[in-house]
Amino acid sequence: MAVDHFILTTLLASLFAFLLLYLLRKRQSKKIVSKINVPFTVKPGDNDVDIIIVGAGVAGAALAHTLGKEGRRVHVIERDLTEPDRIVGELLQPGGYLKLIELGLEDCVKEIDAQRVLGYALFKDGKHTKLSYPLEQFDSDIAGRSFHNGRFVQRMREKASTLPNVRMEQGTVTSLVEENGVIKGVQYKTKEGQEHKSYAPLTIVCDGCFSNLRRSLCKPKVEVPSNFVGLVLENCELPFPNHGHVVLGDPSPILFYPISSSEVRCLVDVPGSKLPSLASGDMAKHLKTTVAPQVPMEIREAFLSAVEKGNIRTMPNRSMPADPIPTPGALLLGDAFNMRHPLTGGGMTVALSDIVILRDLLNPLVDLTDKESLSKYIESFYTLRKPVASTINTLAGALYKVFLASPDDARSEMRRACFDYLSLGGVCSSGPVALLSGLNPRPMSLVLHFFAVAIFGVGRLLVPLPSVKRLWLGARLISSASGIIFPIIKAEGVRQMFFPRTIPAIYRAPPAHSSPQ
Repeated sequence: MAVDHFILTTLLASLFAFLLLYLLRKRQSKKIVSKINVPFTVKPGDNDVDIIIVGAGVAGAALAHTLGKEGRRVHVIERDLTEPDRIVGELLQPGGYLKLIELGLEDCVKEIDAQRVLGYALFKDGKHTKLSYPLEQFDSDIAGRSFHNGRFVQRMREKASTLPNVRMEQGTVTSLVEENGVIKGVQYKTKEGQEHKSYAPLTIVCDGCFSNLRRSLCKPKVEVPSNFVGLVLENCELPFPNHGHVVLGDPSPILFYPISSSEVRCLVDVPGSKLPSLASGDMAKHLKTTVAPQVPMEIREAFLSAVEKGNIRTMPNRSMPADPIPTPGALLLGDAFNMRHPLTGGGMTVALSDIVILRDLLNPLVDLTDKESLSKYIESFYTLRKPVASTINTLAGALYKVFLASPDDARSEMRRACFDYLSLGGVCSSGPVALLSGLNPRPMSLVLHFFAVAIFGVGRLLVPLPSVKRLWLGARLISSASGIIFPIIKAEGVRQMFFPRTIPAIYRAPPAHSSPQ
């Protein structure tokens, strides 16, 4: 009887211990998951923050984790910490994935049903060509990735929040706090509506394409050349698995790429600022009658089904060259600072590349309160980023203009020449795709390939026998190509793009200090 009593007591104690352990683990798990949603306050005069980051999208979240891992005390203020729901920022090029690995964030594309992307398929007038990324020299894991933007962002936010020196708060930054020309911090409103100020030696603004803070830190020249109309095609197979698909449609490109194992994103480009009305049904009619006949047969039924379902969304495509106003105590990053047409999916590659440059620049600076040294390194950042960022920006702007249908004979010939040049294979496809993928973002390579396309087009016009009409068309083709690329290069900055080493700010000798622990 005593033995039975002992066994019963032991069993009850074990059950109680198991229940207690379960509850404790569950509570700890909830704390980790909800950490990015717990507000906190940094009061004026507090010195427990090194860097304030405004915005926790792709750029802000990646930057928070990167600087936190470097030992910086980071305060992130994000307007909305719930999972974003966007129709862009869903394709990460291989060059961007390499930067993600360099930042230690590659696991953020795992467990979100991200899809490997190995290249592009290009469609025009019933013909098609496949363009593979030049990945032969890389590990088998290296490729592009496509995914739901919100899942990716949320994974990076959660990873940043696991660092004890990174604190996230949901709130809306209303202004920068400036004293004697130096940015000291930010003024913001919490989600409960309370006004607060946060102070730090460095404030990094990366609050996205709709930034309301950029005007004091740069000279914004925002253009909206077109809009994207977004749809999700369900349970359909693309003609070329694990490839993005670009249809050179009339009047502008149509994009398809997988965002999960069962979903394909479709983005229909509509030039200009005016869109057919969604409410009146004009948009659905446009998609069915104008766009659908140009969609590859293999996915046309899924496209029409998505239109019928009615979940049609739109997004303006913005471009804005980087034109910073060097300001002590603050800098811009991400779409708040620099935008390009999203046709080439280069935005996240530029942002992640910028973060790598900024991390390496700030690493030797133990004392961020040294405003003079910090300002010099911020100036260096704006210069060092130029060759990579400008190459990707220029390619996006130039390729979009080349891919547009045009009644002009020279522009139409340039469009045909581009498709046929890429179809040649070899260096004619691997070179441009290396630029597009961010694997070889070199300005001179971009210019050489762009004019190689134009010369290829002229050469075709002169075979078998040149005529006055063909010579004139060839001259106009070269002129058209120059008119496309040179204004973009001028806006990006010729000296910064091609001759950055002639700018004094290209290199600053690091102070003789170790990096922060």
